[in-house]
Amino acid sequence: MPEFQLVLSDPKTRRAVKLEIKDPKSSVLLGLKIGDVIDGEPLGIKGKIKITGGSDRAGIPMRPDVHGPGKKYVLLSSGPGFRPKKKGERRRKLVRGNVVSEEIYQVNAVLVEGELPQTSTNKQ
Repeated sequence: MPEFQLVLSDPKTRRAVKLEIKDPKSSVLLGLKIGDVIDGEPLGIKGKIKITGGSDRAGIPMRPDVHGPGKKYVLLSSGPGFRPKKKGERRRKLVRGNVVSEEIYQVNAVLVEGELPQTSTNKQ
């Protein structure tokens, strides 16, 4: 079973928390696409969350307009996975598809309704 780091942000409070999702909760995220809204109860989160992106262990980002769970070389001019240095610059870059698979390590999500879970972090 895969393990995920779920980075969950709350747009109202402008805070984000990082949660470790392990067996058997991790199977809830498998097969979801970028933009899907799910109930957070199986993950231990009160409310609904929306998947906004992610990356694999090598840091290759997910892209919402590439279909499927695999890696592909895509010609990009902006957006996730490429920051152009000059106006009009395009490059062929390696990105992942929009489906959460076992190769994905970090999943980014936004809280649609509800509240962030409390984490025990040392603030100094």
